[in-house]
Amino acid sequence: MTLAESPSLAARPDQQPALAVSVAGLTKVYKGRGPAKTALDHVDLDIPRGSLFALLGPNGAGKSTLINILAGLVLKTAGTARVWDIDIDRDPRGVRAAIGVVPQELNIDPFFTPRALLELHAGMYGVPKAERRTMEILAAVGLTDRADAYPRTLSGGMRRRLLVAKAMVHDPPVLVLDEPTAGVDVELRQQLWSYVRTLNRNGTTVLLTTHYLEEAEQLCDRIAIIDRGKVVCCEDKETLLARIDAKELTVHLGADIAAVPGALMRFGATLAGPRRLVIHYRPSKSPVGAILQAVQQSGLPVADISTTESDLEDIFLQLTRAGRELPGA
Repeated sequence: MTLAESPSLAARPDQQPALAVSVAGLTKVYKGRGPAKTALDHVDLDIPRGSLFALLGPNGAGKSTLINILAGLVLKTAGTARVWDIDIDRDPRGVRAAIGVVPQELNIDPFFTPRALLELHAGMYGVPKAERRTMEILAAVGLTDRADAYPRTLSGGMRRRLLVAKAMVHDPPVLVLDEPTAGVDVELRQQLWSYVRTLNRNGTTVLLTTHYLEEAEQLCDRIAIIDRGKVVCCEDKETLLARIDAKELTVHLGADIAAVPGALMRFGATLAGPRRLVIHYRPSKSPVGAILQAVQQSGLPVADISTTESDLEDIFLQLTRAGRELPGA
């Protein structure tokens, strides 16, 4: 089935589904000779159309299992899953036309050059030759000069970019990137993300898994965290980052001091050196204006002031750390 042949994919923008991906009660239990392993435990997850969505979690949390179920590579045990409003059980071919997946594994045929590989996959998806974007896609992932090279001559980073290119050949409305920048250098990573942002602006929904949390924080507008097969959090990025009510303010001094001034004692200020005061505070309890006023009243020779906010890594660690939960969660 091609994109044009699928009514759901060819629909006008006002008829396209509100959710690019929707799973309910999704469960996967692996059974073998040993004890059964529950990889997904009744997962409910909705990914809005047009979002740049991050699915985060430690190794073994269930991220790849979920992606492989959506891609038709793993059979679910229970629950439902829809991609572009197409049920994965009722219309698996339609789902495959709606999704492009970049796997973690470097599974590239060694006998096809990048150009030939993209042409082959475009043909498998029924993309007419006149509509294929082989060189455009290769240029986007930085492989133009390697278009006719054999994969055995490509570096690990180049092979990973080739996987990204392969997932784009049929112009899917949903693009899944499973650790796409592992082993890719900084410059090419930025080039790849620039292209992903362009795809997203043009309407492609992007689902990203990554262990580079700063990437998820910079790129994505919505983030879900999965741990031990359960979704422990799914919120827009700004709401999620605001959940930890903690900041750090550092006062750099122009002269040495021997003790914390009395005006700053009530804020729990500590000396981190003869010329550095550090204050850990909760914005909801101690407005920064009050702290700065106390600094001014103390008469300290201030050279500079800097603040540090909680980032996605702090939230991730607290949510996935056994026996601990976010304050106010």
